[in-house]
Amino acid sequence: MNIPLLDLKREYEKFGDSIQNKVSDIMASGGYIMGPEVEELEMKIAEYIGVKHAISCGNGTDALVLSLLAAGIGSGDEVITTTFTYYATAEAIANVGAKPVFIDVDPNTFNIDVEKIEEKINTKTKAIIPVHIFGQPCEMDAIMEIAEKYDLRIIEDVAQGIGAEYKNQKVGSFGDFGTFSFFPTKNLGAFGDGGMVVTNSDEYATVLKALRNHGSGQTGKIAYNFLNNIEDDGQSVTKYFNYLVGFNSRLDAIQAGILNIKFNYLDEFNQKRRDLAERYNATLESSKFKLPTISNHVKTIYHLYVIQSETRHDDIQKLTGKGISTGVYYPVPLHLQKVFEHLGYKKGDFPVSEYLSERTFAIPIFPEMTIEEQNYIINVLKEI
Repeated sequence: MNIPLLDLKREYEKFGDSIQNKVSDIMASGGYIMGPEVEELEMKIAEYIGVKHAISCGNGTDALVLSLLAAGIGSGDEVITTTFTYYATAEAIANVGAKPVFIDVDPNTFNIDVEKIEEKINTKTKAIIPVHIFGQPCEMDAIMEIAEKYDLRIIEDVAQGIGAEYKNQKVGSFGDFGTFSFFPTKNLGAFGDGGMVVTNSDEYATVLKALRNHGSGQTGKIAYNFLNNIEDDGQSVTKYFNYLVGFNSRLDAIQAGILNIKFNYLDEFNQKRRDLAERYNATLESSKFKLPTISNHVKTIYHLYVIQSETRHDDIQKLTGKGISTGVYYPVPLHLQKVFEHLGYKKGDFPVSEYLSERTFAIPIFPEMTIEEQNYIINVLKEI
């Protein structure tokens, strides 16, 4: 038996005909960038997350960059985030000229350790980026309390957490910004790249819309006036008038159309992941593996099912030999990445993240996985 970590081909079989029809309609329409499909997706996401605005963009990394810039963060500023996450989180901070300041994680949830945030705050600190890693929400009450105390912006990295909830509220709706990725492997994935920023701020929404589209046209003008505290003169302008140095980060209509179809299955698929996780939890409880610890006041979406082992390398080899795919997330914490060597971190600075980076790995969990396949995985893990 061969079981992948994720099987997008099986997912496509569920609604492939609908997607093909949708793509054909969009191709025949002649409108391929932005347009009604994108507007529909933005409305759906805003309503689903429970915010006023959803602004689509080219990918999840752009979503972070655009949010940082809209918040006015740049050279000389510092942004606090976790060291145990995907590189794009810190890459976005560095890309706007700011300095990523890393924090260790909670050994149970793998999320940023809120008890260690305040000690890193200084006059240069402008924001915190909590990452809802593997689909489990961060401790947002504590994070929001810190942000209010020190007047910091909160940019939630929800790349792995769409649909997850903290105390019955969707993640992404707590901070000034919530950023999402629609990379194909995500719980809501496109057939290519795509991203989204959500916010309750009318002003931030305007700036985000301008930045994603070259800072041009009427939106660019309004954003410029807001950022520079200028009263609008009432004159309208076209797209060829540019006011901000922005980006070409617009969502394709085809990707939006595909996401509009797949969105209808998001909650169903997230629940299937939770059902599979509960079977893992129940049947592997007495095994040698440390299983995910889920806080009782959150609803996770199990983007990944990550376990720990003191003999990870050997275990992965045995699983591979039995046809079971795995993934290591993440083998090198961000503070030890070569690209951030200039920041002066060293091995031992964040012991929890370093410990996890040597012991954690993901096993298959995806909505189309069969009970037969899961039983096979469970039995192999028990043998190990």
